[in-house]
Amino acid sequence: MTSTDVDVFGGVDTHGRTHHAAAVDGAGRLLGDAEFAATAVGYAALLAWLTGFGRLIKVGVEGTGTYGAGLARYLAHQGAEVVEVDRPDRKTRRRQGKSDPIDAIAAARAVLAGTATGAPKTRTGPVEAIRALRVARRGAVKARTAALNQLHGLLVSAPEALRAELSGLTTTELVGRCAGFRIDLTRLLEPGMATKAALHAIGRRIQTLEAEIAVADARLRPATAAVAPRTAALFGAGPDVAGQLLVTAGDNPERLRSEAALAHLAGISPLPASSGRTDRHRLNRGGDRAANAAIHRIVLCRMRYHERTRTYVARRTAQGLSKKEIMRCLKRYVVREVHTALLADFERLPTTT
Repeated sequence: MTSTDVDVFGGVDTHGRTHHAAAVDGAGRLLGDAEFAATAVGYAALLAWLTGFGRLIKVGVEGTGTYGAGLARYLAHQGAEVVEVDRPDRKTRRRQGKSDPIDAIAAARAVLAGTATGAPKTRTGPVEAIRALRVARRGAVKARTAALNQLHGLLVSAPEALRAELSGLTTTELVGRCAGFRIDLTRLLEPGMATKAALHAIGRRIQTLEAEIAVADARLRPATAAVAPRTAALFGAGPDVAGQLLVTAGDNPERLRSEAALAHLAGISPLPASSGRTDRHRLNRGGDRAANAAIHRIVLCRMRYHERTRTYVARRTAQGLSKKEIMRCLKRYVVREVHTALLADFERLPTTT
C-alpha cells in the first residue's frame, strides 16, 4: 500500500535496452531497486514503481543526453523533477564496486544529498532539431578531412610522373583532377594505375562529401538565423558558431542561470588552485569543449578585425600580458555578450515557434 508520508528520491542507471532504477527515502535508506525496459511501456512502469513508495520528490538520471534521453523526456512530461547525474568517479567505484544497482542507488543518494543539481536539456524544441542537423554536418566534415589526408598521403608515395602531374595544384583543383582520372581496369596491377584508381575513388568521395556539407549548410543557415538571430549577429559569430552555442545551452533557458554559469559550462571560467601562501587560478580544461572552441573562433576573428578588440589587445600587451592570457580575458568578455544574446533569443522563441 502506498504511503504518501514518505519522501522518495529516485536514481536511474540507463542503458540501451534496459534501465535500472533505485529508490531511497529522505534518510537515504534503500526502499528497493528494479530493472525496466527502455521503452515507453517501461518508462511508465518505472514511474509507477517509484511513486508506489510514496511522494516522489526528484529523480536522478544518468546519461540524459544519450541512453536516458527518452526517460528524462517522459518523466518531465509527467511532471516529475528530473536531475542530471554524473557517473560515480573512479575512486568511488574502486571502493564500492560497479554494478547497475550500485550505480542507481548512488544516483538516488546524490540527488538526496544535493551533489547532483544539474537540469537536463529538454530536447523537445527547435534547438534539438538544430543539434540533429549539426550531427550530420559534423560527420561529413570529419569524413572529408580524413579523405583529404588520405589523398595527400597517397601523393607522397605516388610514382614520380604522377606526383609531377599533380604538384602545385590547389586542393580544389587536386580533387577535381583526381576525380576525373580515367582508369584502365586491365592495368590495375601497375603501381601507377592502381594509385590513380585510389586517387579517383578518394576524389569522388570528397566531392560527394562536399555536396553533403553544402546541403547541410543550406538547411542549418536559415534554421539558426530563425532561432538565434541575435547570437548569430554577434561580431565574429555566424551560423556555425551560433548553432554550437545553441546546442550547448539546450532548449530550456533556465539552464543559463547566469553568465558565470555559462562560462563554467563552456570551460572558460578560471578555477582556484591556491595552496598555503600561493594564491592563483588555473585554466578550466573541463566543460563543453565544442562551445569553448566556438568562443575561441569569435575571439580570433575579433583580434584580427574588430577595432575595439585590437585596441584592448595592444593595451594589455603593453601591460605585460601574454597572448594566451589576453585571449582568456577576451573569452570571458565574449561569454557575457553570448549570454545576453542567447537569453534574448530564447525570450522570443515561443512566439516564433
